[in-house]
Amino acid sequence: MTTTITICDTCKREDWDSAAGHTDGEALAELVEALTAEVPDVRMRRHSCLMGCSRACNVTLQSPRKMAYTLGGFSPSAETAAGLVDYAVRHAASATGVVPYRDWPAAIKGHFITRHPPLPE
Repeated sequence: MTTTITICDTCKREDWDSAAGHTDGEALAELVEALTAEVPDVRMRRHSCLMGCSRACNVTLQSPRKMAYTLGGFSPSAETAAGLVDYAVRHAASATGVVPYRDWPAAIKGHFITRHPPLPE
């Protein structure tokens, strides 16, 4: 089942450089989009404001009938993007959306904010 990564494209970290021409969220989204282009069962989308401004850059991982997650406090880096995509692949492969801690990529450890149980059928 497909897992969707949603990245807040309006996120700006405290050290955001307005001269960069784009937000930190946009930069992270670009990196993740490049990695997910050929990955089966992982979809990427952008959304303006996930309302987690104090923990920018914010991301959600969701799939129908599976545990969903909100993560934040990322830097827009290649390492972050690779960790998010790796976790999304594992989430997509899991029947429940729960990925054992031992299988979490190092780049996402310490970035989980909330988890949401699936909605009832």
